[in-house]
Amino acid sequence: MNFRRYFKLFLLCLLIAFNSCKSSPDPVVVHDDKEITILPPAELYGNLFYDVQTRAIFEDSKTFVDANPKYSVGLIRQRYDMLEDTTVKGMKTFLDQHFSIPEADLQFKSDSLEIGMHIKSLWEVLKRPANDSISGTLIPLPNDYIVPGGRFREVYYWDSYFTMLGLQIDGENEVIRNMVENFAFLIDELGFIPNGNRTYYLGRSQPPFFSLMVNILADIEGEQVYAEYLDALEQEHKFWMKGSNELKPGNATNRVVKLKDGTILNRYYDEFATPRPESYREDVETAEIALKTNPMLKKEDIYRDLRAGAESGWDYSSRWLVKNVRNEFKLSSIQTTSILPVDLNSLLYQLERTISRAAKIAEKKEMSATYAKLAEDRRQAIKNYFWDPKKEFFQDYNFEKQEFTGNLSLAAMYPLFFQIADEQQADKVATRIKEDFLKPGGVVTTPYSTGQQWDAPNGWAPLQWITIQALRNYKHLELSEEIKTRWLDVNSAVYNRTYKMTEKYNVIDLSKESGGGEYPTQDGFGWTNGVYKKLSSEE
Repeated sequence: MNFRRYFKLFLLCLLIAFNSCKSSPDPVVVHDDKEITILPPAELYGNLFYDVQTRAIFEDSKTFVDANPKYSVGLIRQRYDMLEDTTVKGMKTFLDQHFSIPEADLQFKSDSLEIGMHIKSLWEVLKRPANDSISGTLIPLPNDYIVPGGRFREVYYWDSYFTMLGLQIDGENEVIRNMVENFAFLIDELGFIPNGNRTYYLGRSQPPFFSLMVNILADIEGEQVYAEYLDALEQEHKFWMKGSNELKPGNATNRVVKLKDGTILNRYYDEFATPRPESYREDVETAEIALKTNPMLKKEDIYRDLRAGAESGWDYSSRWLVKNVRNEFKLSSIQTTSILPVDLNSLLYQLERTISRAAKIAEKKEMSATYAKLAEDRRQAIKNYFWDPKKEFFQDYNFEKQEFTGNLSLAAMYPLFFQIADEQQADKVATRIKEDFLKPGGVVTTPYSTGQQWDAPNGWAPLQWITIQALRNYKHLELSEEIKTRWLDVNSAVYNRTYKMTEKYNVIDLSKESGGGEYPTQDGFGWTNGVYKKLSSEE
């Protein structure tokens, strides 16, 4: 069957199943005598899903929602309804009999290889094949792709840009083309790029790096690539701007906020206001804690803020939290949808500039001018709303309170990465980075130790890359080189001890591992490999 026709059937079935799953005991579609299971896990597995997740049958909540059913889902549900032994042990036995349970560990070591060759070997290990069948929650893609590794068994949106940096160095140009094609395919069919190719990610996206992926492909194949992906770029922009035309000043809808002066900026959001299926138990617990602290809150708002924090890619960080009277950041104080993030709006500025460039190459002058004007308006808005002259740093802005959040982070580097900042602003930012963020292993994500993984003491490959390139843009070469050296050194030191490339690193105490968040540090790891390859190739 033609893949695009198959995918359209998938989408049609998904819509039908969503509309009927509440009344149907068996939300499964059959096509050509083959059962197609296409629902998010809560709707797909019913009571079995809720029992597995709430009773913590697996240590990691993502394990079950990634499992592949061995039999008809309808049959599994019928058998579960008749299950007599519902102890944890009995349920584990049932799950082992009826599902292929994924392993979290990568199970790949290459202790005889130096780090660069290890990464080169990993590309094949992390590669997943194109597929035209649906099993469990995985959404099929038409081309091969690279996954991050560990518990992340599917493609991830913003991870993939940083992974591509390394793929390009290793000459994996076909893989880059395939991945860009996959993302364009998702935009064309879904209207956006989901967080990952799982049905439980269909309510949210991730930081919009697609235009930068097109940049990489254009660097390989030539500028005609921009015109080739013009429609996809414009469609992604429409996704992020949905509802903007009808919005009145002082209001917000979806991912768009219209400030009282008429300025339009964007926020992270999610279409759903329920616990994340892959973190169901954790989200329910967070909501319960939040409601005890403030009974006036709505549970749905807490869930949406948690989901929006996941769309940001920074799940979770002090960026989205409110400091309490004891000077602590608690996840239950999350307020993501009230915040205009400086990184998101900088990325959308880049998207608008890229659309303008692509339209010009495609000889669509009016369209090019329109998006150039949108980009310029956003550039000015970023300087007006995200620059804090008191702290001399770019900050996120709480549009409901009409004030800066006060929580500093490396998101401040995005206006420098995209050359939105002026020279004086860049100099002030560089000074603060050196004073408050530079640590023995590179730059720390935020100066705050909160227990969340996107805070101290952790450093992350994508933000090292953003920071280094941002500083280079404004000729702060000594500082950028120092960050690069320290980051490569900590990557190498951990590899020499463990023969692994990990998701994140402790950049404050180099004798300790990274930590925090909802799950242990993962190895693999796509974006760490990509940034290490890119930076080390410069030497």
